[in-house]
Amino acid sequence: MKQSLFESRHQGEWEHLAQQLDQLERSRNMPQSGDFPAAYRRLCHHLALAQARGYSSLLVDTLQQLALRGHQQLYRDRSRPSASLSAFILVGFPRLVREQWRFVLAASLMFLGSLVGIGLLVYLFPELVYSVLGADEISQIRSMYDPASGHLGRSVERAASEDWVMFGYYIMHNIGIAFQTFASGLMFGLGSAFFLFFNGLTIGAVAGHLTQIGSGATFWSFVIGHGAFELTAIALAGAAGLQLGWALIAPGRLTRGEALRLAAGKSVLMIGGVMLFLLIAAFIEAYWSSSAVTPATKYTVGGLLWLLVISYLSLAGRARHAPE
Repeated sequence: MKQSLFESRHQGEWEHLAQQLDQLERSRNMPQSGDFPAAYRRLCHHLALAQARGYSSLLVDTLQQLALRGHQQLYRDRSRPSASLSAFILVGFPRLVREQWRFVLAASLMFLGSLVGIGLLVYLFPELVYSVLGADEISQIRSMYDPASGHLGRSVERAASEDWVMFGYYIMHNIGIAFQTFASGLMFGLGSAFFLFFNGLTIGAVAGHLTQIGSGATFWSFVIGHGAFELTAIALAGAAGLQLGWALIAPGRLTRGEALRLAAGKSVLMIGGVMLFLLIAAFIEAYWSSSAVTPATKYTVGGLLWLLVISYLSLAGRARHAPE
């Protein structure tokens, strides 16, 4: 069957199901209609046919989005919000990251590529750091990570009782960076790309400079723990922003507004996971990274945290399969 005939035959069903989903998503207490499960099963069948027949990626993506929304509404537990949250953390978020791997890869290359690249250049050509950072910034950074300063990663000495204050500061600061990187994707993705490169260049210049002047041990032992969650979160926020931008650049047969609405559904879910990562990163940074633990211990724990993050995003949620 030709795709055009397939679409014309079933378009009405899909639009009706989309309207039902809109209503269910707006009101979590609204009961499902009696024909909703059957409509959802038919949609899954249509999705399988579209994939098997090699129909356009636009049609397949649209049906997959409807199937995902339908699955969430069909199986959600309305009486236990915690069940939905745990399902998102354990299954939904890592599965979404893998589903959006193209945007995640692009964002990671922009962010981590610029970070590593400028870090190596600054290490090899020390004067280059002044092209990225101001003299006052460099002086403050040197003080913060001076092995003899006694206040690792802090501009001034602080009491342990003030760690909770820094915890709040780290949360607000990191969330600000992530939201800026995500929301600027509405500028056709250029804003997200800019902030990914900007943050990568800034962090990389700091890392290269401190390593070059002999403060690398204090710097790397400080950042390796919370960096697993914080750096990953920045890359994922950029991926969510790039997805918004791509929807505006290449909406396909949809209007830009409709394509943006579909992309935003996934991007906002991605940002929900990013916020969780940043919360964890802030906690580690406030209570562990600046503690008086030996660098060897911090490297060991940091390596395990990186392994945990990579394993979580790569493997979590694979045991349960999405609708076919």
